[in-house]
Amino acid sequence: MKNRPFRSRIGFALAGLRSAFRRENSFRTHCLFAGAALGALLVLRPAPAWWALVALAIALVMALELVNSALEALIDLLHPGQHPEIGIIKDMLAGAVLVASLAALLVALALVVAHRGLLAA
Repeated sequence: MKNRPFRSRIGFALAGLRSAFRRENSFRTHCLFAGAALGALLVLRPAPAWWALVALAIALVMALELVNSALEALIDLLHPGQHPEIGIIKDMLAGAVLVASLAALLVALALVVAHRGLLAA
């Protein structure tokens, strides 16, 4: 599987995104919020730096959700039973997504405050 052509690797990545969208409610929810953020950017039309900050925040949340989903699927495959340590690991993965999501909300709040002229852009 190593050293495949770039086009093949992109295909694998897109298949992973499709799988996550089909299988994971949380990923679909994050996609919905990403679309709402894009809509807000189109309405507010902030400076390019804000577009970059919002894009990075969205990418971080989505990437962590993909990692969370992939690791949870792997964990469930390797150890289908319940185990306290596995529960803790899954909670930590979910915590990582939560931290990124809260950071994304702070970026959104800062954008709104800046757009209202309460913060220097």
